[in-house]
Amino acid sequence: MNSNKFLLGGLAGGVVYFVLGYVFYGLLLKKFFDENGMMVDMDKMIWWAMIAGNLAAGFLFSYIIGKANASTMGGGAAVGFVVGLLMALGFDLTMYGIGHGMSGLKPIAVDVAVSAVITAIAGAVIGWVYGMGKKAA
Repeated sequence: MNSNKFLLGGLAGGVVYFVLGYVFYGLLLKKFFDENGMMVDMDKMIWWAMIAGNLAAGFLFSYIIGKANASTMGGGAAVGFVVGLLMALGFDLTMYGIGHGMSGLKPIAVDVAVSAVITAIAGAVIGWVYGMGKKAA
C-alpha cells in the first residue's frame, strides 16, 4: 500500500466524513434524531473529539479501501457502502440492545442508511485518491 495515498486518502475521507456528518446530522436530520433519542446539541460538542473521530474514520476506510485494491470512485464507494452499512448496523443494534441511544428501530434504520451513504461518498473520494496517477487501460 502506498503510504502517501493512504495518508492523503485518510485526510480526504476524514474531511468528507466531518462535512457530511454536519450536513446530515447537524442540519438535514437534526430534528428527526432529536425527536428519536439521538440529540445533536451543537453547543455541547467537543469539537476536537469530533474532528479526531472523523479523521480516524477516514484513515480506517483509507486502510480498508487500500487493502481492497479499490482505486476508482466506484470501487471505493462500493467498499465504503458495504463496510459502513455493516459497521453502523452493528453499532446501532448493540447500543439499542443495551438500552442506550436511539428510541426504536425507525431511527436505527435512518441512521444506518445515512451512515452507509456518508461512507459510500467518503469511500468514493478515497478510491479516487488511490486511483490518482494511474494510467487508464
